[in-house]
Amino acid sequence: MTTDESRVSLRRILQRLTASEAEIEAQELRRESAESGGMPARQCMRGQVVSVAGRLRTVVYTPRTNLPTLEADLYDGSDVVTLVWLGRRHIAGIEPGRHLTARGRVAMRDDRKVIYNPYYELESPK
Repeated sequence: MTTDESRVSLRRILQRLTASEAEIEAQELRRESAESGGMPARQCMRGQVVSVAGRLRTVVYTPRTNLPTLEADLYDGSDVVTLVWLGRRHIAGIEPGRHLTARGRVAMRDDRKVIYNPYYELESPK
């Protein structure tokens, strides 16, 4: 091992030791997202058709008189993309903590990235 390689290894070890639990979790989610072929959420731009992978943080049903919606925040370690299913009250498997890959066109709502009625694939529970 060269001196540069040992410095890099030592730096990684120190980062892991001093990082918070949230930072370590974010790094792990970014790695898993990249392995499953997902685009980092922070790189998604309005109008792009993207595939993002990550963990659902929150799932909220919003009853409305004309159109109920189911909204879920997907976090991939870099940013959050809100997935919105129009006209749905519940979808089996869509629950906080679940890993999934979602595909669709990115829109912006209140300066947040949103994908309406995304195609999705649930990953097996870990």
